[in-house]
Amino acid sequence: MREQGRGDLDVMGRLKAPRVLVIGTVLGQAPGGVRRHNQELLPRVARMLESAGGSLSVLEGREPCAFELPEFIERIPSAVPAGPALRRSLAEGHELRRLLRKRQTEDRPFDLVHTAHQPVPRGFETPISLLIHDLRSLDLSHSPFSRRLFARELIGRAAHRAAAVSTVSSAMADQLSSTLGIGRELIRVIANAADHLAPSPRRSGQDAPLLCVGHIEPRKNLQLVLKTLAHDPALPNLVIIGAAKGKEQQRLQSLASSLAIEDRVRFRGAVDQLELEKNLAECACVVLPSKLEGFGIVALEAEVAAAPLAVSSIPAHLEVVPQAEHFANTPGDCALAIRRALTTSPEQLQDRSALARERFTWDDSAARLFRTWCEIHEGSPAQ
Repeated sequence: MREQGRGDLDVMGRLKAPRVLVIGTVLGQAPGGVRRHNQELLPRVARMLESAGGSLSVLEGREPCAFELPEFIERIPSAVPAGPALRRSLAEGHELRRLLRKRQTEDRPFDLVHTAHQPVPRGFETPISLLIHDLRSLDLSHSPFSRRLFARELIGRAAHRAAAVSTVSSAMADQLSSTLGIGRELIRVIANAADHLAPSPRRSGQDAPLLCVGHIEPRKNLQLVLKTLAHDPALPNLVIIGAAKGKEQQRLQSLASSLAIEDRVRFRGAVDQLELEKNLAECACVVLPSKLEGFGIVALEAEVAAAPLAVSSIPAHLEVVPQAEHFANTPGDCALAIRRALTTSPEQLQDRSALARERFTWDDSAARLFRTWCEIHEGSPAQ
C-alpha cells in the first residue's frame, strides 16, 4: 500500500462526502485486528468526512467501543449484544431500521451504512459498504459443514447486495472473488497497518523467549509451537499473550503437560499496547503459526518492531511479511524457521522495519475507505 500523493488528495477533495453510519456493535471486544482496524481508521476517515461536508456516526452495542473516539464522531448507544451472532443480528436489524427511520423523519438521514461483520441486517434501502476481514466461518475445518454452508449463503448474499465490498489484503480479495463469484476488480483493499506502533529499542537477553501474540483460539494453531518446543528442546521458552476464547487455553495447557514442556510455556493473557511493545522488544523471536488470517497485523507489528519473525506459509503472511521466515505446518519445519529467524542480523531487521512502515500506513487506508464511501454516495458503480 502506498501513501496518497497530492493528486489523489486533490481528487478526494472534490468528492461529495456522505453521512455514514458504522455498525460498531462488536467493537467492545478484546484487542485484535478488527478492533485495531476500526480504532485507527474511524478517527482518520471521520476527519476527512467532516472536512468535505459529511459525518461519521457509530452505532454501539451493549458493550460500548473499547477505545476512545474523538468528539466529532457521534456515538449512538444501543442494547444490541455482541453475540451470539444470530441474536446480535436480530437485535441489530431491529435497532438499525428504527434508527434509519428516525433520522429520515428528522430530515438528517444517513447516506450509507458501513459494516464489517456478519450476518448483515436486511430490510432497509440505504446503501451498504461491506468490509470482510476474513472467511473464517467458511474455511475452518472444525466448523460443522452445515454452519459453513449457511455462512457461505449469508456472506454471499450480503456481498452481492452491497454497494461496495472491501477487504484487508490482496490475498483476501482473491479468495473473495473465487469463493463468492465477485469480479476481482470490484473488490477494494483497505489494508491494516502498524504505524501506530512506537517500537522500543531491541533489548533481548540470553534468556529471551519466543513470543506468540493473538487471541487464543483454534485457528491460531498454537499447538504447533508447543509441539515444536518438544521436537527441539534447545529452542527458547515460550510466552503467549492474548485473550483466551472458549476452552482453547485449557486444551493447550493440557497438551503442554502431556509433552512435558509445561514449565517452558507461560500464558500472560491480554496486554495493553505499551506491554505489547515491551514484549516485542525483549523477545528472541515472534512465532505466528496461524492457519487462517485475513491480513496478519501481528506479523506486521513484529516486523515494524524489528523483531525476528517466523510465520506460517499462508497467503496473508506471504503477502504482508514476505521477508520473514515461513514454515509449513510441521514441528520440524517450524523449528528450522525459528532457528533461521534467530540468525537475522540487526541491520536486516531495521531494513525490514523501514520497508513495512513504507508499504502500509493507516493514512493511506483511511483515504481509500473515504474514497470508497464517496463513490457510493455519488453513485459510481462499485459492483
